[in-house]
Amino acid sequence: MLSVELHCHSELSHDGRDPVDLLVEQAAAVGMDAIAVTDHDAIQASKDAAALAGEYGLVGIVAMEVTSAAGHVLALGIEEEIPPGLSYDETLERIHEQGGIAIVPHPFQSSRHGVAAHITDEQLASADAIEVYNSRLLTGRSNRQAERFATAHGLPKTAGSDAHISEMVGQAVTEVGAEERSVEAILDAIADGRTSVVGQKTPWRISFRQAAGGVKRRLQRGARELF
Repeated sequence: MLSVELHCHSELSHDGRDPVDLLVEQAAAVGMDAIAVTDHDAIQASKDAAALAGEYGLVGIVAMEVTSAAGHVLALGIEEEIPPGLSYDETLERIHEQGGIAIVPHPFQSSRHGVAAHITDEQLASADAIEVYNSRLLTGRSNRQAERFATAHGLPKTAGSDAHISEMVGQAVTEVGAEERSVEAILDAIADGRTSVVGQKTPWRISFRQAAGGVKRRLQRGARELF
């Protein structure tokens, strides 16, 4: 089994703090086998992380978190950015056209752009996998909803730290029964459902600090753009 971080953010995300080298270093330090940096509507840092990962003995997966019209979708194993604002169905189509897989993160948390409130169960079940453990959910209720949905529909299950600071990379891990240490093998195993989830909830103080830091960075970037 390979330990994989499938959901984390770099400074290229509007709410991320750290450069990719710190994310990759942390992933290696906590014993990860692979990492996907999933910035919001941006892919370049993920490409940089994937190129750097081999130096740390990791498999680097190019990925991003796409803001569809219905909410967030993780696109893994793609080569080019998926534009934001497309319908949920078209977002999945664009991901699949590039040979990637679509994982729906925190689907039942509307406050964090979960898609479930805006699409049918059939549409949600058309994803390649469901994130059933997100370490940044404070009560765990939404995680349990996602777990029940994935089980009821026979969908592969994943976890993600959703880290916005490097220290939280590896807080939630997807264990993947891949046949070899490669991007293709990892994605195939996820789509086949050869996964299990392991994780710890991000301490609420850190979740608050990550959120507050994200707001501050968005304001700073907005001010820079004005001038």
